[in-house]
Amino acid sequence: MNIFRILGDVSHLLAIIILLLKIVKSKSCAGISGKSQILFALVFTTRYLDLFTNFISVYNTVMKVIFLICAYVTVYMIYVKFRKTFDSENDSFRLEFLLVPVTGLSFLENHSFTPLEILWTFSIYLESVAILPQLFMISKTGEAETITTHYLFFLGLYRALYIANWVWRYHTENFYDQIAVVSGVVQTIFYCDFFYLYVTKGRETARCNIEKFI
Repeated sequence: MNIFRILGDVSHLLAIIILLLKIVKSKSCAGISGKSQILFALVFTTRYLDLFTNFISVYNTVMKVIFLICAYVTVYMIYVKFRKTFDSENDSFRLEFLLVPVTGLSFLENHSFTPLEILWTFSIYLESVAILPQLFMISKTGEAETITTHYLFFLGLYRALYIANWVWRYHTENFYDQIAVVSGVVQTIFYCDFFYLYVTKGRETARCNIEKFI
Protein backbone atom coordinates (compact mmCIF):
# COMPACT_ATOMS: atom_id res chain seq x y z
CA MET A 1 0.00 0.00 0.00
CA ASN A 2 1.10 3.56 -0.72
CA ILE A 3 -0.52 6.99 -0.84
CA PHE A 4 -1.26 6.74 -4.59
CA ARG A 5 -3.03 3.40 -4.19
CA ILE A 6 -5.10 4.68 -1.25
CA LEU A 7 -6.06 7.93 -3.02
CA GLY A 8 -6.88 5.92 -6.15
CA ASP A 9 -9.23 3.65 -4.20
CA VAL A 10 -10.85 6.66 -2.52
CA SER A 11 -11.36 8.38 -5.90
CA HIS A 12 -12.86 5.19 -7.33
CA LEU A 13 -15.23 4.80 -4.39
CA LEU A 14 -16.14 8.48 -4.48
CA ALA A 15 -17.04 8.22 -8.18
CA ILE A 16 -19.43 5.34 -7.47
CA ILE A 17 -20.99 7.10 -4.47
CA ILE A 18 -21.52 10.27 -6.53
CA LEU A 19 -23.33 8.25 -9.18
CA LEU A 20 -25.53 6.44 -6.65
CA LEU A 21 -26.41 9.66 -4.83
CA LYS A 22 -27.33 11.26 -8.14
CA ILE A 23 -29.73 8.43 -8.93
CA VAL A 24 -31.27 8.28 -5.45
CA LYS A 25 -31.71 12.05 -4.99
CA SER A 26 -33.07 12.75 -8.46
CA LYS A 27 -34.91 9.41 -8.72
CA SER A 28 -33.67 9.34 -12.28
CA CYS A 29 -31.06 7.54 -14.38
CA ALA A 30 -31.07 10.15 -17.12
CA GLY A 31 -27.68 10.54 -18.77
CA ILE A 32 -26.27 7.35 -17.23
CA SER A 33 -25.24 4.43 -19.41
CA GLY A 34 -26.67 1.23 -18.04
CA LYS A 35 -24.41 -0.73 -20.34
CA SER A 36 -21.28 0.79 -18.80
CA GLN A 37 -22.60 -0.09 -15.35
CA ILE A 38 -23.24 -3.70 -16.44
CA LEU A 39 -19.66 -3.90 -17.68
CA PHE A 40 -18.31 -2.53 -14.39
CA ALA A 41 -20.39 -5.05 -12.45
CA LEU A 42 -18.90 -7.77 -14.66
CA VAL A 43 -15.42 -6.35 -14.05
CA PHE A 44 -15.78 -6.53 -10.27
CA THR A 45 -17.41 -9.98 -10.37
CA THR A 46 -14.67 -11.61 -12.44
CA ARG A 47 -11.86 -9.80 -10.60
CA TYR A 48 -12.97 -10.48 -7.06
CA LEU A 49 -13.66 -14.20 -7.27
CA ASP A 50 -10.54 -14.61 -5.14
CA LEU A 51 -12.61 -13.38 -2.18
CA PHE A 52 -13.39 -17.06 -1.65
CA THR A 53 -9.84 -18.33 -2.05
CA ASN A 54 -7.32 -15.67 -1.04
CA PHE A 55 -7.33 -13.35 1.99
CA ILE A 56 -4.96 -10.38 1.66
CA SER A 57 -6.15 -7.91 4.29
CA VAL A 58 -9.29 -6.60 5.95
CA TYR A 59 -9.00 -3.39 3.90
CA ASN A 60 -8.73 -5.35 0.65
CA THR A 61 -11.71 -7.57 1.48
CA VAL A 62 -13.94 -4.71 2.62
CA MET A 63 -13.20 -2.63 -0.48
CA LYS A 64 -13.94 -5.57 -2.77
CA VAL A 65 -17.29 -6.22 -1.08
CA ILE A 66 -18.24 -2.52 -1.21
CA PHE A 67 -17.43 -2.25 -4.92
CA LEU A 68 -19.42 -5.40 -5.70
CA ILE A 69 -22.46 -4.26 -3.73
CA CYS A 70 -22.38 -0.75 -5.20
CA ALA A 71 -22.03 -2.07 -8.75
CA TYR A 72 -25.06 -4.33 -8.49
CA VAL A 73 -27.13 -1.74 -6.64
CA THR A 74 -26.42 0.71 -9.46
CA VAL A 75 -27.50 -1.81 -12.11
CA TYR A 76 -30.65 -2.54 -10.07
CA MET A 77 -31.46 1.18 -9.83
CA ILE A 78 -31.08 1.64 -13.59
CA TYR A 79 -32.88 -1.43 -14.90
CA VAL A 80 -35.45 -2.07 -12.16
CA LYS A 81 -36.28 0.70 -9.69
CA PHE A 82 -35.93 3.71 -12.02
CA ARG A 83 -36.13 1.93 -15.37
CA LYS A 84 -38.76 4.40 -16.67
CA THR A 85 -36.18 7.20 -16.53
CA PHE A 86 -33.48 5.16 -18.29
CA ASP A 87 -32.60 6.46 -21.76
CA SER A 88 -32.24 3.14 -23.55
CA GLU A 89 -32.54 4.74 -26.97
CA ASN A 90 -29.28 6.68 -26.59
CA ASP A 91 -27.53 3.95 -24.61
CA SER A 92 -27.04 2.02 -27.83
CA PHE A 93 -23.38 0.98 -27.77
CA ARG A 94 -23.09 -2.68 -28.84
CA LEU A 95 -21.39 -4.55 -26.00
CA GLU A 96 -20.30 -7.44 -28.20
CA PHE A 97 -17.80 -5.07 -29.83
CA LEU A 98 -16.04 -4.98 -26.46
CA LEU A 99 -16.79 -8.37 -24.92
CA VAL A 100 -15.70 -10.52 -27.86
CA PRO A 101 -12.18 -9.05 -28.35
CA VAL A 102 -11.62 -8.70 -24.59
CA THR A 103 -12.56 -12.35 -24.04
CA GLY A 104 -10.28 -13.52 -26.84
CA LEU A 105 -7.38 -11.38 -25.61
CA SER A 106 -7.72 -12.65 -22.04
CA PHE A 107 -7.22 -16.22 -23.30
CA LEU A 108 -4.27 -15.26 -25.49
CA GLU A 109 -2.41 -12.90 -23.16
CA ASN A 110 -2.38 -13.74 -19.45
CA HIS A 111 0.01 -14.61 -16.64
CA SER A 112 -1.06 -18.24 -16.36
CA PHE A 113 -3.69 -20.35 -18.11
CA THR A 114 -5.95 -21.03 -15.12
CA PRO A 115 -9.66 -20.12 -14.71
CA LEU A 116 -9.12 -17.50 -11.99
CA GLU A 117 -6.17 -15.93 -13.76
CA ILE A 118 -7.99 -15.75 -17.09
CA LEU A 119 -11.01 -14.16 -15.39
CA TRP A 120 -8.75 -11.67 -13.58
CA THR A 121 -7.08 -10.77 -16.87
CA PHE A 122 -10.51 -10.46 -18.52
CA SER A 123 -11.53 -7.98 -15.80
CA ILE A 124 -8.41 -5.87 -16.34
CA TYR A 125 -8.92 -5.67 -20.10
CA LEU A 126 -12.66 -5.06 -19.76
CA GLU A 127 -12.22 -2.24 -17.23
CA SER A 128 -10.01 -0.38 -19.69
CA VAL A 129 -12.94 -0.08 -22.14
CA ALA A 130 -16.00 -0.32 -19.84
CA ILE A 131 -16.51 3.45 -19.85
CA LEU A 132 -16.86 3.62 -23.65
CA PRO A 133 -20.68 3.15 -23.68
CA GLN A 134 -20.97 6.10 -21.27
CA LEU A 135 -18.69 8.30 -23.37
CA PHE A 136 -20.52 7.18 -26.52
CA MET A 137 -23.83 8.12 -24.93
CA ILE A 138 -22.55 11.59 -24.02
CA SER A 139 -21.18 12.15 -27.52
CA LYS A 140 -24.50 11.00 -29.00
CA THR A 141 -26.68 13.27 -26.87
CA GLY A 142 -24.18 16.13 -26.87
CA GLU A 143 -24.70 16.82 -23.17
CA ALA A 144 -24.04 15.51 -19.69
CA GLU A 145 -25.32 16.55 -16.29
CA THR A 146 -22.78 18.14 -13.95
CA ILE A 147 -23.04 15.24 -11.52
CA THR A 148 -22.29 12.77 -14.33
CA THR A 149 -19.17 14.70 -15.34
CA HIS A 150 -18.01 14.66 -11.71
CA TYR A 151 -18.46 10.88 -11.72
CA LEU A 152 -16.34 10.56 -14.86
CA PHE A 153 -13.73 12.93 -13.48
CA PHE A 154 -13.15 10.87 -10.35
CA LEU A 155 -13.06 7.66 -12.39
CA GLY A 156 -10.35 9.18 -14.57
CA LEU A 157 -8.51 10.46 -11.48
CA TYR A 158 -8.59 6.94 -10.04
CA ARG A 159 -6.86 5.56 -13.13
CA ALA A 160 -4.27 8.36 -13.15
CA LEU A 161 -3.47 7.72 -9.48
CA TYR A 162 -3.09 4.01 -10.18
CA ILE A 163 -0.52 4.78 -12.86
CA ALA A 164 1.38 6.77 -10.22
CA ASN A 165 1.00 3.76 -7.91
CA TRP A 166 2.58 1.47 -10.49
CA VAL A 167 5.48 3.88 -11.05
CA TRP A 168 6.02 4.05 -7.29
CA ARG A 169 5.96 0.27 -6.92
CA TYR A 170 8.39 -0.16 -9.79
CA HIS A 171 10.91 2.14 -8.14
CA THR A 172 10.41 0.92 -4.56
CA GLU A 173 9.54 -2.77 -5.02
CA ASN A 174 10.81 -3.47 -8.53
CA PHE A 175 7.27 -4.65 -9.27
CA TYR A 176 5.82 -4.35 -12.77
CA ASP A 177 2.62 -5.93 -14.12
CA GLN A 178 2.56 -5.32 -17.86
CA ILE A 179 -1.08 -6.35 -18.35
CA ALA A 180 -2.37 -4.01 -15.63
CA VAL A 181 -0.13 -1.11 -16.61
CA VAL A 182 -0.87 -1.21 -20.35
CA SER A 183 -4.61 -1.60 -19.77
CA GLY A 184 -4.58 1.23 -17.24
CA VAL A 185 -2.76 3.54 -19.64
CA VAL A 186 -5.25 2.72 -22.42
CA GLN A 187 -8.14 3.48 -20.09
CA THR A 188 -6.59 6.78 -18.99
CA ILE A 189 -6.16 7.81 -22.63
CA PHE A 190 -9.93 7.46 -23.13
CA TYR A 191 -10.42 10.03 -20.35
CA CYS A 192 -7.93 12.59 -21.69
CA ASP A 193 -10.38 14.37 -23.99
CA PHE A 194 -13.01 14.34 -21.26
CA PHE A 195 -10.53 15.82 -18.74
CA TYR A 196 -9.85 18.70 -21.12
CA LEU A 197 -13.56 19.42 -21.58
CA TYR A 198 -14.16 19.07 -17.84
CA VAL A 199 -11.49 21.63 -16.93
CA THR A 200 -12.51 23.99 -19.77
CA LYS A 201 -16.17 23.83 -18.84
CA GLY A 202 -15.31 24.37 -15.20
CA ARG A 203 -13.33 27.50 -16.02
CA GLU A 204 -16.14 28.87 -18.21
CA THR A 205 -18.69 28.24 -15.47
CA ALA A 206 -16.50 29.94 -12.88
CA ARG A 207 -15.97 32.92 -15.21
CA CYS A 208 -19.73 33.27 -15.79
CA ASN A 209 -20.42 33.15 -12.06
CA ILE A 210 -17.81 35.84 -11.41
CA GLU A 211 -19.24 38.04 -14.16
CA LYS A 212 -22.74 37.65 -12.73
CA PHE A 213 -21.47 38.52 -9.25
CA ILE A 214 -19.68 41.62 -10.54
